Amino acid sequence: MSPRARRGQLGVRVRLSRAIAPRGPPGVSSRSGEAPSPDPPALCESPADRSARRHRLGTSLYAGLLFTVPGLVARATGRPFVFPSLGPSAFVLAFDRRSVRERAVRVVGGHLIGGVAGPAARTAIADGAALTATPPALSPEGVRLTASAVASLVATGWAMIATGTVHPPACATTLIVSLGLLSTPTEVAIIVASVTVLVAFHAGVILAFKRLVGGTHPLYGRDEATDADG
Repeated sequence: MSPRARRGQLGVRVRLSRAIAPRGPPGVSSRSGEAPSPDPPALCESPADRSARRHRLGTSLYAGLLFTVPGLVARATGRPFVFPSLGPSAFVLAFDRRSVRERAVRVVGGHLIGGVAGPAARTAIADGAALTATPPALSPEGVRLTASAVASLVATGWAMIATGTVHPPACATTLIVSLGLLSTPTEVAIIVASVTVLVAFHAGVILAFKRLVGGTHPLYGRDEATDADG
């Protein structure tokens, strides 16, 4: 057989061997039988992800810092400067730190309205009753406390909307008072004073931060521009 015929026969054998060779599943190398290595994960975090991560961490830590101040006052005085509705207010202040003056008015005003509507409803409907323990089913005391809570919530919501001081945590304040948990004039005054301390400390922190960063911060620079336009 001539060399040319031999080369042709060899080529046919190679093509046949390739045609009948077993093939692996998709994504698997036919030579090694191993899956190709995945693309390496992105090593660089995007600016949006970094900003979101900082906001989550900063908001949580700052809310705790705000709540620490009235907590220290309560510890030093032995008075109820810490109560359930103060925590949501601290988080609201920490979550969005723009429009400090407007937000301060809403926070203090909302709790003040709750502190007025709560005792008014309790005095008118459930005077002398208190939710220090679960009342028996269908008891007159339980019915009066429920009616007091409903009336205080309605009055607080209406007054906040009418005065432009809508602050949802204040609805918890009015329930605390109308249910007799913190209902004396002194305790109501302490509630309002505690909220004022919280807001004043927050305003001081924001003022100091603004002086440090000026208008370069994306949040406060935009806030100052909005104030100037208004």
